[in-house]
Amino acid sequence: MNNNNFGTIGHVKRNYRPAIITISVVLIGAIGVLAGMPGIEDFDAFDVTILPLLNAILNSFTFLFLVGALIAILKRNVKVHRRFIYSAFVTTFFFLITYVTFHFLSPSTPYGGSGLMAGIYYFVLITHITLAAAIVPLALTSVARAWNQENERHRKIARWTMPIWLYVSFTGVLVYIMISPYY
Repeated sequence: MNNNNFGTIGHVKRNYRPAIITISVVLIGAIGVLAGMPGIEDFDAFDVTILPLLNAILNSFTFLFLVGALIAILKRNVKVHRRFIYSAFVTTFFFLITYVTFHFLSPSTPYGGSGLMAGIYYFVLITHITLAAAIVPLALTSVARAWNQENERHRKIARWTMPIWLYVSFTGVLVYIMISPYY
């Protein structure tokens, strides 16, 4: 092997790029397709409106785990930082499952407010959606660089990833709070 495949002494670097691209395209594409679907008519196995609440709870935990990760890394505690990041990935994974399930089973819920509140809601929603799509490859790339022990490259992308992921998880809760009266 040439030296370009090695990180720190004895650590073989792996190429995660194909997996990151595949996961990002499939996930963002599936969510885009679900956004245009009408939902399942007359679904009554359970009250699907519980899922957005669960999404908000999971987003809240993701936000808290990210804050914990940020505090840990500022204190140079890499072990605790890593655990918080993995916890954020777990809650985000469960969020995605409940989000996709809700949007598969239920039609989109229109926002019922008007005026200034509607403007605020749509601004938050549009920035949330746009940055949520961006965070998928950013978060995956950040963790891949950490796994490859590319610490400087990890820091460079994490400086963008962390605030965007914090914004996305926070605004996910905010969007839920603003639209929940209309479920």
